[in-house]
Amino acid sequence: MAHHAEDHSYHPKDAISAALKATTLTGGAGLFASAVQNTLVKRNVGPLGVFMRSGGTIGIFAAMGGTYEFVKTASANLREQEDHWNVALGGFFSGTILGLRVRTFPALLGYGVALSTAMTAFEYTGGSLFGYKKDTSVDEFERRQQLRKAYQSPAEQTLAELGEGRGLFGQNYEERRRERIKEAYGVEVPTSPVPAS
Repeated sequence: MAHHAEDHSYHPKDAISAALKATTLTGGAGLFASAVQNTLVKRNVGPLGVFMRSGGTIGIFAAMGGTYEFVKTASANLREQEDHWNVALGGFFSGTILGLRVRTFPALLGYGVALSTAMTAFEYTGGSLFGYKKDTSVDEFERRQQLRKAYQSPAEQTLAELGEGRGLFGQNYEERRRERIKEAYGVEVPTSPVPAS
């Protein structure tokens, strides 16, 4: 029986394609945010206000998403590793885009470090701020099979703990039931169901 070794080497990804997809996605989110800003204005600015009045929001969102994805993917390609440091770099450069609006160097660094920290924490905790970091070396199917086996108990043990009834019946239940009814009420229960007439 031949065993095939899994290939754990890094495979480079297309950074420009990933950046264009992220730019489109976050640009769409920016368009939505700009539309919300446009509707909250007290005076009527018209439908073009989405682009004229608050269009900078669209550009910032698109630039941040594209920068984040490009730097993260390019860093992974250069380092030939997929880990949280790529996310930290992407988050820093993306945050500096947000800091450019303020036009001060401390804001540039501050926004970069803040977004980098938030994104790295999110990635390090397994893509959830409330969960755990998943072990990528364990196959998900095997992990779930082990969880199922850990919580399985034999049918005899379940019947002993819960008792019969409510849809849980052990072996020879019908015979034991017939005997109990005969002892308690003196009625013979037929072994086969009564034919419909």
